[in-house]
This record gives sequence, C-alpha cells and structure tokens, in this order.
Amino acid sequence: MISVHERVVVTTDLPEYGVLAGDIGVVVMIHGDHAGYELEFFTADGHTRTVATLLAAQVRPVSSRDVLHVRALGA
Repeated sequence: MISVHERVVVTTDLPEYGVLAGDIGVVVMIHGDHAGYELEFFTADGHTRTVATLLAAQVRPVSSRDVLHVRALGA
C-alpha cells in the first residue's frame, strides 16, 4: 500500500502539470481510502516543480526494476 512520503511513478501524461508518464513524485497526502494522492514533483536539484492531485489509477509504487532518467523541462 502506498504511504505518505513514498515515491511513486506516474502512469499517464498530465500536460496541465508538465508531468509525463514515468516521472516520479512524492506522496504528500492521501485522499479518502487511497482513492487519490497529492504528489509533489521536484527537479533533479531538489526544487519543487509542482504539486498535483492524482487518482490511484494514475500512479504505481516504485519498483526495484525501475531506472531513473533525467529530462529537461520545456520552456
């Protein structure tokens, strides 16, 4: 079960937040009985990019098979 402060992977693009499937966010709040999550997204140097509310179906736990990747933000 996903918990507060856990890193999770976004499974769908969220263009309104500048978030792409595969981006990693940190859970800062759990809504309802895990129906959704408030996630904070950071740049690689630790600055907050955005905070977004996602449905449970839009995230998954980080796996030991995941590899981190860096991408540049658009203008």
